[in-house]
Amino acid sequence: MVVLRRYSDVGSVKTSMVARLHTIDESARLSADIHAHGGTLVFTNGVFDLLHPGHVRYLQDARQLGDVLMVGLNSDRSVRANKGQDRPITPEAERAEILLALECVDAAVIFDEDTPDAIIQRVQPDVLVKGADWGPDNIVGRDTVEARGGRVVRMELSRGYSTTDLISKAKSVS
Repeated sequence: MVVLRRYSDVGSVKTSMVARLHTIDESARLSADIHAHGGTLVFTNGVFDLLHPGHVRYLQDARQLGDVLMVGLNSDRSVRANKGQDRPITPEAERAEILLALECVDAAVIFDEDTPDAIIQRVQPDVLVKGADWGPDNIVGRDTVEARGGRVVRMELSRGYSTTDLISKAKSVS
C-alpha cells in the first residue's frame, strides 16, 4: 500500500496524485515522473512509531537533500518481525497519517517485507538516507542507489531521542 501526499513543484508533478491511496506501481510511476522532470527523489525508511523530535529533525534534514521526500514505512507485520510482538505501538495507517502531516514528508510507502529493498528497487531514489547508526555496508538498498549514480547519506541522529527509551519510560511510570 502506498500513501502519497504533496510534492515539490517539479514540473507537472504536483497535483495528479495528491491525498489518495496508491499502489506500489503508482509510486514507481511517480518516481519516474519526478526523474523525467529533472527532480531529485530522496528516500528513507523506518518504523516511525511514537514520533518524537529526533524523527522530525531527521526527516526535515533528509528533505533538504532533494525535491521530494518519500518515506518507506514498515507495515505492522514487518515491525513485529523486526522488533518483536509488542511493536508497533501505533498501527501502520496512523503512522502514515502522522508522517504525511509533516510538511517535510511528500510521500509515504507502506511495505510489508522485512527490509525496504524491493521498494527501493522499484522507486530508484537519487538519494538514500539512513541514520549514522547504520554502518555503510549494512544499508539496505545502497547497491541499487549507487548503481544508478545516486548517493547514500548517513544522517547524524539527534541525541536523547529513542522510541525504545520512550516505551521503557512509559512502562516504568505505569
